This record gives sequence, C-alpha cells and structure tokens, in this order.
Amino acid sequence: MTAEIICVGTELLLGDILNTNAQFLSRELAELGISVLHQHVIGDNPARLRELVTQAKSRSDLLIFSGGLGPTEDDLTKETVAEVFGDTLHFDETEWDKILAFFARTNRRPTENNRKQAMVPTNGRKIINDHGTAPGAWFEDAQGHCAALMPGVPREMKAMWLEQVRPLLLARQNCTIHSHTLRVLGGESAIASKVAPLFESTNPTAAIYCKTGECEIRVTARETSPEAAEAACRERLEEFRRILGDAAYDVDVPALEYTVVRVLREKGLHAATAESCTGGMIAERLTNVPGSSEVFGYGLVTYAEAAKQKLLGVPAETIAQYNVVSGPVAAAMAFGAAKESGAELAVGITGLAGPGGELPGKPVGTVYLAGADARTNTGCLMRLTLGGYRERSVIRARAAMYALDMLRRMALGLPVPDSLAITPDTPATTMDI
Repeated sequence: MTAEIICVGTELLLGDILNTNAQFLSRELAELGISVLHQHVIGDNPARLRELVTQAKSRSDLLIFSGGLGPTEDDLTKETVAEVFGDTLHFDETEWDKILAFFARTNRRPTENNRKQAMVPTNGRKIINDHGTAPGAWFEDAQGHCAALMPGVPREMKAMWLEQVRPLLLARQNCTIHSHTLRVLGGESAIASKVAPLFESTNPTAAIYCKTGECEIRVTARETSPEAAEAACRERLEEFRRILGDAAYDVDVPALEYTVVRVLREKGLHAATAESCTGGMIAERLTNVPGSSEVFGYGLVTYAEAAKQKLLGVPAETIAQYNVVSGPVAAAMAFGAAKESGAELAVGITGLAGPGGELPGKPVGTVYLAGADARTNTGCLMRLTLGGYRERSVIRARAAMYALDMLRRMALGLPVPDSLAITPDTPATTMDI
C-alpha cells in the first residue's frame, strides 16, 4: 500500500507551528509497512487543496490528513475531500451532543460555527474523537482509494491515530505487524555500512534513524500471527546485534540513560558524576529516569577550579601544571566523586565546549572523560575530539553520551574503546594525553 501525508494549515506554511504530525505519521505508516510517497503542507485554500487531493488520489492508495477540521470558515478540508471522493456531508446529532457536552464541561458556550464540526461523511464514516470536539472522517471510493482525516492538534491527532485509524488499517491488511527499535551508539554512515545487507530485506524491514551520538534501527515484521511476527523481529534484531556488538545497547528504550539505570539496578551498583563542561547534563539525564534515586545519589557540578579542589580533592598543583582541561584533572574528578559519594562507579568530565577558550594543543571540542571503579580501585581515561560539531550544545550533548556509555560499560564489565587504563596512582604524566 502507498500513502501520502497532507498537513493542512496556513500557519504551517508561515512557520508559526512546527509540523511534528508529519514526522509522527511517517514513522507510524512505515511501521505498518505502508510506503509514504509524498508529504505535503498546504494552506487553507479549497481550490489548491482540491487540486492536490485529486493528484494524490490518482497515484496513491491512502491519503492521511491532519488539520483543517476546525469550526472557522477557512477549515474546509472535509468538504473538499468529500467532493473529490464523490461523497457528501450530513449533520450528525450524536456528534453535536458530544460537542455541546464538551463545551459544558469546560464552562464555555459553542457558537453557530461549531455546528460544522458535527458534519460527517454520508457514504464514508466518521472517526471518533474522544479527546476534542472535531470528529475525524474516512472516505473511500469505488476503486479502493481511501482518505483518513484527523485533527491538526498533535495530542488529538496522535490519540485518534492510535485508537481509531491504525487499528482500521491493520484490519484491512489482514496480517499482524510487530515492530521493535534497536538503539546503537555511533554515526549513521558507520553503522549502516556494517549492516547494509540487512536493510535490503522486505520482511522484516529495517530502517535507520540518526540522532545525536546514536541511531535507532526499527525492525518491522508482517506475519499471519502475532507469534510469528514477534519471532521474525527478534531473529532480525539478533542479526543486527551480532554484527554491531556492544555498541547496540538496548531494545525499545527511550534513551541511553534508561539502560544505564536499569543495568545499575540489576547489578546492585550506584553511580556518581563530577561534571565541568557538561554542567550537570549527565546527572539530569540520569534523574529523568523514574527510579533513578535507587542507583544515583551524587551529581557534582564543579565548574570552577576552586570547586574541583574543595569538593573533589583535585590537587591545585595538578591544575596548575596540566590545566583544568586535562587528563589528570578528569581522573582526579572521577576518583574524587567515587570517594566522596561512596558510589561504586563514577565519571569525571572536563573540556572546552566553546565557542572560545581554545588552548595550545587543545582546540574547542577537546573533552577529557574519566571513569572510576571503587570496587577494584581502577578506572579509564579518554580524550574526546568533538570540535568538528562546532556547536556548543552538540559538543556537550555528545560528551554526556560518552559519559553515560562509560557508566554502562563499567557496570557490565565491558571494555571502554579508545581508553587508557588508570588507577589513583597512575602518574599524571601518563594521563597527560
């Protein structure tokens, strides 16, 4: 099945509103195995919309709309699509009663133009909206072309899609679709080059999505039963994991910090952080995870040299000799955080996030990251070169990702790539990398 997404609203064309609906719908349709051929954004103009709908209907099986279902005079999506599909609209008393009840609950009065929201397809069907006033609409012609109209408000649109439209499309396809998302650390090109043959399969399908410092690989299987679809997904996920190794860190989790908290909990470990250039970003991400208080109790932001000395015990002479942005200081921060917090694991991070502050031999983007394991009194040290990303926010975000991954690896007993093994007694000259 092929589809086109049509988002209606002059405010979208003007850039007043970010079009997150198209992104959501594209991913959802891909998960259902429906190929999205085109995305469109069009203003509230009936003539141009009629032309677009006619063209889209001539080349695609399914048209998915968001927006244009409001009560104002320029909200004419239903009327226009009904005309192209050879349908008409009629007034639905049940929907009008729901609209009246909605206004009553919110202590407001409807106006006459709200009545147009109760207009529903005559030959098609209405789509129930349990989260707002405007019902959606489903149109279908004799050739099997379909159109699903949903509100433009993201909260209402997503709920209508999940509760009404998605089940309807699944039933029409007469199959079971399962999908899982594998999260992998690294860049899109490097990851894709290793697993390219796996993306060529038509069932299960696999698609890669790039994020800061990592990628998502969504695997989707279509089978005759839920069990078969799940088994196919799991088998393909294992193929990816065998190739990608421990860079593939989890399945169906929102972000790396969720995996870190889970692993720490499973291992009965606690973590602490000592941050300079990231300014608390690592701690913030960890504490965003429900239940993180069980494994994370100390997050120290030591931005100033004095704070590093006072709170973490970083020797003043080390800072004076090697600079605050250095391997010896990062190591002292990590071991100091472990000692002061009593946590088994700790990370220390210091660097130049820019745009200024460049030092001889240490351009903007130079970051030192150290890990400490109090159980063995050992650790690891990395020098990261992140200046190619230029933006301060990106440098800091990527540095935080490296730190979270270091915690994950230390908790699991995995090697930390490109790192130097250290102890509290390692000479500072050795750590001056």
